[in-house]
Amino acid sequence: MSRSKIILSGSMLIMLLLSLFIIRIPTIQVDYSDSRFYLKDDRFDLGWIHSVEKEPWFESYERNEDALLLTSTKFKTFGAGVPSSAQVTKSDDGFVHMIVNEPIDELLLAVSRNVQTTMYTENNQIALYELVDDYDTVFIHVERVSLWNLLRGEKID
Repeated sequence: MSRSKIILSGSMLIMLLLSLFIIRIPTIQVDYSDSRFYLKDDRFDLGWIHSVEKEPWFESYERNEDALLLTSTKFKTFGAGVPSSAQVTKSDDGFVHMIVNEPIDELLLAVSRNVQTTMYTENNQIALYELVDDYDTVFIHVERVSLWNLLRGEKID
């Protein structure tokens, strides 16, 4: 191999390695305690048992550029926390469905075994209440993460 081909190959390798640190991808990041994981999906649902009504409640989120978008919510009974300006849609599953489409910079969730806060992705169910002590906070937000961190970090399907 000629010297110029070796230099070219080495330069390309250096550029490839540098791109692992320079290129940043918007990714849904979940921070808790001293840990974190990244979602492979650009959308997820949160579910929990409402503390007063004792009925299930679900919210659907998706990544919208560098923020989260609360797209919809569904619940069994009206009570504390019900959106006042969202559009109600018809359903036959026993839930009240509402279209919300509200941008959210960051979710701060107080998680407990009592309400069983759970994250649902396309391929996984993540019991957030099992990751932290009762009433600890879980932060969910969009972060621009380097390819290197995505490759070495924990990802959830």
